[in-house]
Amino acid sequence: MSPRTAVVTGASSGIGAATARKLAEAGFHVVLTARRADRLEALAKELTEQGSSASVYGLDVTDRAAVDAFAAGLDQYPPVHVLVNNAGGAVGTEPVATADPADWRAMFEVNVLGVLNVTQALLPALTASGDGTVVVLSSTAGLATYEGGGGYVAAKHGAHVIAETLRLELSGKPVRVIEIAPGMVRTDEFALTRFRGDADRAAAVYAGVAEPLTADDVADTVSWAVTRPAHVNVDLLVLRPRAQASNYKVHREEPQ
Repeated sequence: MSPRTAVVTGASSGIGAATARKLAEAGFHVVLTARRADRLEALAKELTEQGSSASVYGLDVTDRAAVDAFAAGLDQYPPVHVLVNNAGGAVGTEPVATADPADWRAMFEVNVLGVLNVTQALLPALTASGDGTVVVLSSTAGLATYEGGGGYVAAKHGAHVIAETLRLELSGKPVRVIEIAPGMVRTDEFALTRFRGDADRAAAVYAGVAEPLTADDVADTVSWAVTRPAHVNVDLLVLRPRAQASNYKVHREEPQ
C-alpha cells in the first residue's frame, strides 16, 4: 500500500485509541487527535516503538477554527485517505422532563457538530486522494430510543443522519461513507462519564454480562471496513455482543 494517512478523532482512550492501533498495524500513518495531548503522546510513542508511524495533534472537534487550522496542516503527511469520526460521548440519564439543556447541548456539540466540523474540513483532501473514506462511529442508541437516553439518542441519531445524507451527496465521487454503530461496549470511561463519576452505577451497566464488546472489537471492525476494496462500501454495520439482542434485551448471568 502506498503511504496513506488516517485521522482518528477522540484517540486518547477507548475505541479511538484502539482504532489508531489497528490502523497503524494496517500500514497507515495515523494522526492522533483529541483534547488530552499527553495521552496522545504516550500512544504515539507506543506506536513508533512498534515500528508504526504516528503524529499527535491536540484538538477539540467542537472548535471550528482549530479544526480548520488542523486540516490546513495535513499536507505535511502522506495523502489523507481515512477519517474516523470517533470523538463523542454521553452525559446524564435524566428523563426529557428534567434533563439539563446544557448536557444536551454538550452532547450535540461533540457527537453531531464535531463530526460535521472535521468531515467538512477534511473532505477536500479525502476527495483529492482519489480513494477516501469517512467513518462515523455512531451507536445503536441512534437507531432505537430508550428512557433516560433522550439527549444521547438524539445526538447519535444526528450522527447517523449525517452519514446517510453525506453518502447520498457524495454519490459519484471517490469517497465512501461508513457508519459503525456499536451496542454495549465496555471501556474505562464511557459509562463513568455518563454517570458523572459514579463508579457503582457505571459498573451496573455491565453487571452479569459475560462478554460485552471491547474497544478492540470495535477497532477491529473499523479496520476491516476501511481496508475493503475501494468499490466496497459498508453503509451501516451494527455491532453488539452476543448477550445483547437489542438496546432493551440483554442476557445477564445470575451471581454465583
